Amino acid sequence: MPDLNIPVDEKFTIHFKQNGGKFIYCVSSEEISDALSNIIIENGWQDQSFFAMDNRLVQKFSQEDIVFTEKSKESEVFFTTCEHLVAQNGSILVCSNQLNEKKLNELPSNVVVYATTSQLVESIGEGLKIIKKKYGPKIPANITTLKHFKATKENSDDFLTYGSSTKNLYLLLLEDL
Repeated sequence: MPDLNIPVDEKFTIHFKQNGGKFIYCVSSEEISDALSNIIIENGWQDQSFFAMDNRLVQKFSQEDIVFTEKSKESEVFFTTCEHLVAQNGSILVCSNQLNEKKLNELPSNVVVYATTSQLVESIGEGLKIIKKKYGPKIPANITTLKHFKATKENSDDFLTYGSSTKNLYLLLLEDL
């Protein structure tokens, strides 16, 4: 039986890595910039435009050597933020603020998520409560989780994963606490 009292960040890390996700922990914007450059080089994305729907994210990374596009069909990489990082199962909670009305299978197969440690929550329920409190009566639509970062036979046979698609996912996690 695993220790149920482990810290939320450690629990998230364990489950996220079990799901096949790759994450880079950073303590400064410079480290985020270096990590993003390394991801681009590692995957050969130097000539690839990044699909991004969040103008604040595009603005924040405008100094990087990245070309952004607003058309998902023109890119192999989706660059986004998230609402929360869920420790319970190592998933990433997103909604219409990140996806608009797109379904996960309509997005590029490579995903780079920029998040902060203050977005860590214990469970999906806790994340949903925070979303409800944050947005009040204007709760965003299209709330879902990204949780399969490598293709396995189990994922394709599990009816609970119906409609979700496997993504090659990198998480740039900035310490902000």
